[in-house]
Formats: sequence, structure tokens, C-alpha cells
Amino acid sequence: MDWFWSLDPILQALLGGLLTWGATAAAAALVLLGRSIPRWLLDAMLGFAAGVMIAASVWSLLIPAMEVTERNGGIAWIPAATGLVAGALALRIVDRFLPHLHLFLPREAAEGVSTTWRRTTLLILAITLHNVPEGLAVGVAFGAAARVTDPLLALSLASGATALAIGIALQNVPEGLAIAVPLRREGFSPFRAFWYGQLSAIVEPLAALLGAAAVLFVEPLLPYALAFAAGAMLYVVVEELIPESQRGDHGDLATSGTIIGFTVMMVLDVALA
Repeated sequence: MDWFWSLDPILQALLGGLLTWGATAAAAALVLLGRSIPRWLLDAMLGFAAGVMIAASVWSLLIPAMEVTERNGGIAWIPAATGLVAGALALRIVDRFLPHLHLFLPREAAEGVSTTWRRTTLLILAITLHNVPEGLAVGVAFGAAARVTDPLLALSLASGATALAIGIALQNVPEGLAIAVPLRREGFSPFRAFWYGQLSAIVEPLAALLGAAAVLFVEPLLPYALAFAAGAMLYVVVEELIPESQRGDHGDLATSGTIIGFTVMMVLDVALA
């Protein structure tokens, strides 16, 4: 960890993004061993992912945004609320126009502008839409830890950034499977299914770099950027992850997964801090 924290914040953000992408790739690689996983397991894992993202939004993003604002003499809730709404609104606009398809739905249920793109392409775009705010959150968190001058707050933000990267890596496992397994069922070769599964998360390191650069070079954006990432993540949870986990016959299991995911992420953040 001493070596890691001696690195440039941009490089830290990149490595954090690569960790989350690597978790997606590792999960997608499981498709090389078989065509499917039980639906109950996928629902539970999607619920787990939702719980992780909710907890990460609170402990790793919103609370630090308010702490930074208070340390700077501002009103804590203003940047947090403004950024939260802005992040959710930005994802709503992208969701409205980007063609994509939610898991387990027929091609005719695709959202966004009308297109003739294949079902598999629309599924990949849906998961990619999940991954952009996740990568952005990791980058903003690492950038924030390097930008603040208060040593105790910097240490708290650094711990939160580390917990956030680990938590998002954990919740990326079901997303990698959610892309690779349907592609394999539709006749893709094992390698092609794996390739497209991991490709959906390649945006995370790029988004992490963008998030870190934003707060490093434009310091007043710091609390707003943290809250923006939280709002974008919460939008994904409410709009996609929770409904997808509840569409099958395992709603109670998915709900339990959400509670477990929230708890794991909360413990990670608090324990590392």
C-alpha cells in the first residue's frame, strides 16, 4: 500500500479502474467453462451488486463530499444535493437516447432511439452504461484523496477510494456474467462471449482517468464530482439493477443479496477507514 500511495493520483485512478475491469473480465472468463449459470444465482448476484453500489454512493462518495465542503467552510448539503441530482439527470439523458436492452427482455423492449442493432449489441451497451459511472466514481475518489490538504481527511478519502475500487470490483462479477452467459446461449463461441463480456467494462479505466483529472485540475468541482458520481450510480441501481434482479422468480433471494452487498460495502469502507 505504501508503494501504491506513492504513485501519481492519475496512475492510482487508472489502476483502480483496471482492477474493476479485471473483475469483469475474470467473471466473463467463466463462460469458457460452460454455457450458463442458474438464474437464481444471477439474480442474487445482481442484488448484491445493487447493494454494493448503494452503500458506495453513501459512504465513499456522498459523505466525503459533505466532509470536504464542511472543511472548506461551505454548507455541506448544497454540493451533495446538487451533484446527486445532476448525476442522476445526466444518466437519465443518456438512458433516454442511447440504444440499449435490459437483461432478460426481448429485442422489442429496447430503450433509447430506434435502431436496427442486434440484441447482443444492445445488451452490451446496457452494461457499458452501468460501468461509466462506476469508473468515474473510482477516479473521482482517488483524485479527491490527493487533492485535499487536510491530512486526516485525505487519509479518510484514500481509504474510501480503496474500498470503493474493491467494492465495485466485487459487484462487477455479475455484470461480466450477465453479458457473457446470454451471448454464449445465443450461439457465440466461448472466446467471443468472453471477449464481449470483458469489453463492456473497458470504459471503466477510461472513466476513472477522466474523473481523477476533473477533480485534480478543477479543485472547486471536488464535492460536486463526488456527489455527481453517487447520483449516476444510484440511477443505475434504481433504473436497472434492482428491476433486473426482481424479474425472475427469486425476488426474495435478490433482496437478500442487496442487503448483503450493502453490508459488505459498508464494512469495507468503515474497516479500511
